[in-house]
Amino acid sequence: MRSKLCFTIMGFGKKTDFSTGKTYDLDKTYTNIIKPAVERCGYTSIRADEIQDSGIIDKSMYALLVRAELVIADITTLNPNAIYELGIRHAARPNHTVILKDREGKIPFDLDHNRFLIYTHLGDDVGASEAKACQQRLEELIRAIEEQNGTDSPLFEYLTDITPHKLSDRDYEHVISRLLQKENHVFAFSERAKALKASGDFLRAASLWEKASAIMPDEHYFIQQHALCVYKSEYPSKETALISALTIISKIYHEDETNDPETLGLVGAIYKRLFEINGDRQTLSLAINAYKRGYLLSRNYYSGENYASCLDILAKTTNDEEEVAFSKFEAKRTRREIVASLSQQIEDSDDQDLKWAYATLANCSFHLGNSDSGLRFEAMFLAKNPDQWEIDTYLAHKPKALSKLEA
Repeated sequence: MRSKLCFTIMGFGKKTDFSTGKTYDLDKTYTNIIKPAVERCGYTSIRADEIQDSGIIDKSMYALLVRAELVIADITTLNPNAIYELGIRHAARPNHTVILKDREGKIPFDLDHNRFLIYTHLGDDVGASEAKACQQRLEELIRAIEEQNGTDSPLFEYLTDITPHKLSDRDYEHVISRLLQKENHVFAFSERAKALKASGDFLRAASLWEKASAIMPDEHYFIQQHALCVYKSEYPSKETALISALTIISKIYHEDETNDPETLGLVGAIYKRLFEINGDRQTLSLAINAYKRGYLLSRNYYSGENYASCLDILAKTTNDEEEVAFSKFEAKRTRREIVASLSQQIEDSDDQDLKWAYATLANCSFHLGNSDSGLRFEAMFLAKNPDQWEIDTYLAHKPKALSKLEA
């Protein structure tokens, strides 16, 4: 007999809430909170991206929204697809729907009277203690919903005479039998790609991200990851890989219009590395503009550190004394701002994966002339057991005179 199904609708990958400027890795919410909680309650867990194959996407999506025994909607970042799909669920079924959201950001007016499970997302991850506590709260909420069987759809609450939508058992079982064969679904592609990326096999990872992006061409996260792995693969050469990555990311990047800090950071990285090859000042300017825009929009410390790094390069490559003075001043100001902000985040954090925060604090400290703090944060970064490519990325930003760390 088939187990009960829980269908989760949410964004995936890294998404930015533009009302707060905060970027969330929503995959961590699914893997650390939602999936383990629903499986302990006896459900088979399926997330929306797991049904995105070319043959059955529309039919399976609507079938699950109508018939799944439980639907969980994480509306963190107010992802428009998740909001739309939540509306369909509320219109199709009176009960067994749970809404999750990070505590920051606004709740849409039409939903502010619904019962929410509010959690704290730290951006890059969900802290271990927070994840454990949220799993328990979600389990308790699911079991209470099953026992009480009350109405949680505002439509059915206010219009008591309407009838829930129906889908025949035959049609539903046909959809489900296809969904449970997951090897060729987007979720499987992305999970394998993440593992290859972590191991440094960027070329094979890029191939999988390309497949995922072909299935879901409008999903920015897959485009970003495809471009990232292509340029890091350095295949067949560094310059060719960078130009290819720029072509890929141009699908979603428009200068002076793009507001996604992940895209802006990636574009900055590509142009910065192209400048290191071609020495073209215009290429450096494009890198500075992308990093600066990403930092100003979200205060993302990755973009901020790279913005400062590019300003250092500008100061060394220009003959304009005013430009030199401004670049040095702006780089120092940005790094001081990052150190103050990140130090406060670390103090306020639970047990977030602080690996990149430590790496950034180390490099900013070194550049500001505080070697003691730099060495302390560097040791904290290395204690997190970073992958080799992460160490290489860290060293690329470290002042050359101090880059003695053994890889």
